[in-house]
Amino acid sequence: MAKFIGSRGHNGFLGIGYQDHGPDWIELTLPWKEELVGDTETGVIASGPIISLLDNATSISAWVRHGAFRPQVTLDLRIDYVRAAVPGRTIVARGECYQLRKSMAFVRAIAHDGDINDPVAHAAGIFIIVGETEGARP
Repeated sequence: MAKFIGSRGHNGFLGIGYQDHGPDWIELTLPWKEELVGDTETGVIASGPIISLLDNATSISAWVRHGAFRPQVTLDLRIDYVRAAVPGRTIVARGECYQLRKSMAFVRAIAHDGDINDPVAHAAGIFIIVGETEGARP
């Protein structure tokens, strides 16, 4: 999974990478690069790449908790920005699947640029699991 996450497509362009994971969480990184800057005067990264990072961290956390890839679609994903990321710093997103049901995965995430207690953004969402969901609670 680590090689696949940032090896191609949208994630490859953004530079999203794998950092770590546990039984129901994953950490992904988004390195600062000039192509992702939204405000050239300040060097602050645009919101779109941060949204992509949080979307990936939350969706992959559901697969990690399930222990296998399951096709899923986003039912709801809310992102709250707390502050601008510090220019030049890598952003880390820790996504967690805190509840897995037969057809839904409930997720949350925090994105930060060095201190998880000083977040850049929070995310909360629900993914609908499509197809077989063996092992999930009803």
